Amino acid sequence: MNKQQFLRELDSSLEAISSAERREILQDYEEYFSIGLEEGKTEEMIASSLGSPRQIGKELAASHQVERAKTSATAGNIMRAVWAVIGLGFFNLIIVLGPLVALIGVLAGGWAAGGAGVTFPLVVIVSAILNTGTFEWYDVFVSLAFAGLGIFILIGMFFATKALLKGFVRYLKWNASLVKGGLQHD
Repeated sequence: MNKQQFLRELDSSLEAISSAERREILQDYEEYFSIGLEEGKTEEMIASSLGSPRQIGKELAASHQVERAKTSATAGNIMRAVWAVIGLGFFNLIIVLGPLVALIGVLAGGWAAGGAGVTFPLVVIVSAILNTGTFEWYDVFVSLAFAGLGIFILIGMFFATKALLKGFVRYLKWNASLVKGGLQHD
């Protein structure tokens, strides 16, 4: 594969990255080719030493999406980062999707528990209206206690959601660096 073929294939695999960043990446790889040619290597030797342009593109796109999710942790950015990291290898389907499903389950359960606690007084009111003559003050006080507990759970879930999403993005970043070539020990 010569320089033009390599750069064309790399460019096509960087579609998820903005055009300005794509130009910068392509310039870096053109520089690799220039340095290699000055050292007496052929374009084919340089291209083979750099590796597969498709894999390089996947790795760069995954790093870009993870950084984007780290900067702005919206659901869309996190899902794009998840799919980019899964795209690095089939094994990542299990390694990334499993923790994501568990995280979503924990968050959904926590938010549901908090919401149920907060709405418990409404259930008591509806029950008192539908079943006239069965009203007891005990039900009111217990429902208020559950409402207070629900509010505390919701407050905790707000902070837990932020922390867990931040941790998951760090996990994605770690996973992407592991797939790219192993972890570097400083």
